[in-house]
Amino acid sequence: MVTIYHNNRCRKSREGLEILEKSGKDFKIVKYLEDVPSSNELKDIIKLLGIKPIDLVRKTESIWKENFKNKKLSDAEIIKAMVDNPKLIERPIIINGNKAVIGRPPELILNII
Repeated sequence: MVTIYHNNRCRKSREGLEILEKSGKDFKIVKYLEDVPSSNELKDIIKLLGIKPIDLVRKTESIWKENFKNKKLSDAEIIKAMVDNPKLIERPIIINGNKAVIGRPPELILNII
């Protein structure tokens, strides 16, 4: 089953959800601001995406700029920052089996569904 980590207030996330709805595939929505992934879940997602933890951070968020920007953080500290402040997690994230993608642009979702 396909999973989308979704924030309804984000236009790109809504566009990603629309792509999934039109695909006809079964999918599960995780509203990650309410149902915050654990640090182990984030580690698994990062591994599936094939990126570094810093690449999943929304660096334009004020939380990041005010508290973390220009600090030398370990991967574990970056993951903890995302768990503590889920607004920092880039979105949407779509997972299909052992494949995952950040839906920016949303059309990237088509590569894994």
